[in-house]
Amino acid sequence: MATATYAERRSQLTTYFDRTAAEAWARLTSDAPVSKIRATVRAGRDAMRANLLAWLPDDLTGLRLLDAGCGTGALSIEAAARGAEVVAIDVSPTLVGLAKDRAEERLGAGRIDFRVGDMLDPWLGRFDHVVAMDSLIHYATPDIVRALAELSLRTDGSVVFTVAPRTPLLTLMHWTGRAFPRADRAPAIVPVAEADLRRRVAIEPVLSGFDLSRTHRVNSGFYLSQAFELTRPNALPPAPQAASPAEGGGSR
Repeated sequence: MATATYAERRSQLTTYFDRTAAEAWARLTSDAPVSKIRATVRAGRDAMRANLLAWLPDDLTGLRLLDAGCGTGALSIEAAARGAEVVAIDVSPTLVGLAKDRAEERLGAGRIDFRVGDMLDPWLGRFDHVVAMDSLIHYATPDIVRALAELSLRTDGSVVFTVAPRTPLLTLMHWTGRAFPRADRAPAIVPVAEADLRRRVAIEPVLSGFDLSRTHRVNSGFYLSQAFELTRPNALPPAPQAASPAEGGGSR
């Protein structure tokens, strides 16, 4: 079950991405001109998305994939184009609406099942793979591990996700940002130490059948993110399966 701190942060993210930053986020994830700073973020996100997709099977036909925190839908669209049956969920109705429009423009209507809500909602059903790109970076390590545990309970293959790696500069920025009034700042990105993350994953009972098997860091100007792949050791690749109807909602 999600913790109180997870729920509180999720509420902050809903407000931020659905109101404060919706227009800027739509522009950042498009082909529209942006500042040099935002261009580095765009390039970093493109590189990270390509890396996460490379960790998935080339042919996703018949496999069910959860895009946990889909934002404007770029990863969902790429996965669906490779044959995946995608459920894409985010806390922001505005971003989900934009993602749906972009998906219909490229793939046609109905190819992706878009939802608004919490990515940890068990009513979303079971998946072959879960991808959480930059949707856990606003949470502290205990909440990240708890979220991974909940996602793993309904994942037959891998959970690939990103965190904000703890570096001296990012840690300084995090603590400096806490000095500003809450109304003047976005939800903080929380730096995560890899050793602490691995230790907590190793001792989490629900994750006893999983390992952090691969990691990859992308550093592009003002974008810094580290990917991890959570897999079942020696597990056979999941067989393609038909999608089953799911109810409920999902997260950013």
